[in-house]
Amino acid sequence: MMTSHIKFYFTFGQNHTHRCNGVTLDCDGVIEIKAENGEQARQIMFDTFGRKWAFQYTEETMEMDYFPRGVVLKLGSK
Repeated sequence: MMTSHIKFYFTFGQNHTHRCNGVTLDCDGVIEIKAENGEQARQIMFDTFGRKWAFQYTEETMEMDYFPRGVVLKLGSK
C-alpha cells in the first residue's frame, strides 16, 4: 500500500538563521517538507533545526509572496 505524502512549509523567525550546505536559511526563505501528516513534518523540522524555526503551513495556507527567496530547501519523503 502506497502512503500519500503532503507538502508542508516551514518558516524561520527574524533571529533564526542557519547555514546548510552553503545555503542560508532565514526569514526570507521557506523549507518544504513532504510527510504523511503535520506531526511527522514537525518532527523532521525539530530533528533538523531544533526549536529555531517559526511557523508551519500547508499548501492551502502558505503565502509565498511574503518569502522573496521562495523554497530554499526540501526535506522529507521523495
